Amino acid sequence: MSGGWDNSAAAWVAHLGERGDWAREHVLDPAMLERVALGPARKALDVGCGEGRFCRMLKGRGIAAIGLDPTAHLLEVARQRDPEGDYRHGRAEELAFPDHSFDLVISYLTLIDIADYQSAIREMSRVLAPGGRLLIANMNGFVSQNAHQGWVRDDLGNRLHYPIDRYLEEFSEWCEWKGIRIQNWHRPLSAYMKTLLACGLTLTHFDEPEAISGDPALQAKYRRVPWFLVMEWEKPLSA
Repeated sequence: MSGGWDNSAAAWVAHLGERGDWAREHVLDPAMLERVALGPARKALDVGCGEGRFCRMLKGRGIAAIGLDPTAHLLEVARQRDPEGDYRHGRAEELAFPDHSFDLVISYLTLIDIADYQSAIREMSRVLAPGGRLLIANMNGFVSQNAHQGWVRDDLGNRLHYPIDRYLEEFSEWCEWKGIRIQNWHRPLSAYMKTLLACGLTLTHFDEPEAISGDPALQAKYRRVPWFLVMEWEKPLSA
């Protein structure tokens, strides 16, 4: 079993539905798809594709993507929803593809699930073709460092602030909601940046996106704390 995903897969599929949860639909999807549209890919890899939702979004934009995931039930659902898609069992830490196989590699909220993130990043860089792009969406460390506590609230339940603690440490926690119980990893942003830079990649885009649609009250909540980050890294042509 990998981080609780085998036991949580069915609940995850039910929670996400076809459109994804609120944050994906209104915060991350627009930010990720905007970057995808800037450089159409011939061959893409979605690392940690889950039930294949983002692969289907890429397909709808004319991009053929291979979806990779270690959880059998999620892959089964992906194949049911997209019978013509290419969904394979595998792990980010050991990608079964030759060097320089893809001009677009996507990691959409997967690094927080991976214990050996350094091997995963090195592998994603290895299979990226020179001039190709690694597009990453991840939980912001300012949120993941205190996910077990969440907001500090007053006696009436109003959100006062989101606390910061143990930010520079690296640790995992078990997160539970809506029948889902999975292991997430907190790391400071510097841990990821150092690893990506060590791979020789060049940062071409960085953002902490806010919601651009949806319930105004939820939009306001997502403006108070930087929940996510989006990064795009390019592999030099000389690599």
